Amino acid sequence: MTSAIRQIPLDTAIHHHAHDFHQIVIGLRGEAEFEIEGLGGAISAFTGCIVPANHLHYYVGNGDNRQLILDVPHDAFAVTGHQRDLIQLFDAPRFFALDAALRHYLDFLLQELNLLAPEGRLDALHGERLAGTLLGSLHARLANEPAAPARRLDLAAIDRFIDHHLGERLRVADLAAQACLSEAHFSERFRQSTGISPWQYVMRRRLESARRLVQQSRLPLSEIAARTGFTSQSALSRACRQAFGRPPSQLRRDPGGQLAPPPPALAGSGSGSATAKPLRRK
Repeated sequence: MTSAIRQIPLDTAIHHHAHDFHQIVIGLRGEAEFEIEGLGGAISAFTGCIVPANHLHYYVGNGDNRQLILDVPHDAFAVTGHQRDLIQLFDAPRFFALDAALRHYLDFLLQELNLLAPEGRLDALHGERLAGTLLGSLHARLANEPAAPARRLDLAAIDRFIDHHLGERLRVADLAAQACLSEAHFSERFRQSTGISPWQYVMRRRLESARRLVQQSRLPLSEIAARTGFTSQSALSRACRQAFGRPPSQLRRDPGGQLAPPPPALAGSGSGSATAKPLRRK
């Protein structure tokens, strides 16, 4: 496959997607904002961002804007053969600024596009040459610069989302969307931050909320089960026995008991998957 170069404005409504090719976005006019697997930033004229393949990214244009977009498949001429080391440019998302020399090259590239492809149809081989020069120049400048760290997960915001939807069927995708991450990246970073999987974390939130309602309210157990995402009162009872060693009826008879975090046994997958409305993948 060949690389593709085009000039387009970005919609002023927020969009998100992922694609199986790499991408370079360089601002030509106005501003745009990107969030690439948790790394956020803005681009304007002579600044840009690198979007590796299969990385979920949110993007939005601000007012009158125009961007140069370079799509780079894994097997593009510009990143294969003797230029195969250029693929390292897409090891991680990042934002960058063009120096004076690259600004001159960008001006030349735009003139080539306007002269040779006024309707957007550039000769494939010439497009690869232009892309290869741009990628090579960027790689030479960025290879020794450390990539910016992705922002930390906002666990407080995730907690609020879980608690607000506790009685519903939650999916990993639902939580990942709150963090502007793909499911795979979210699950990996979530486990790094908390030591457990998203499903295990949601189960803990369900049980903590259920125990609080059992001890601090007189709601029927069936309603507590529904409010906290358990499929039935019996499902809630089984989960409480497994997590706390007592059924909800005994927890209710001890209203003075302290709310404690569920024991470590709850961190295992066990048979708890049948006790609550599942945190499902798409």
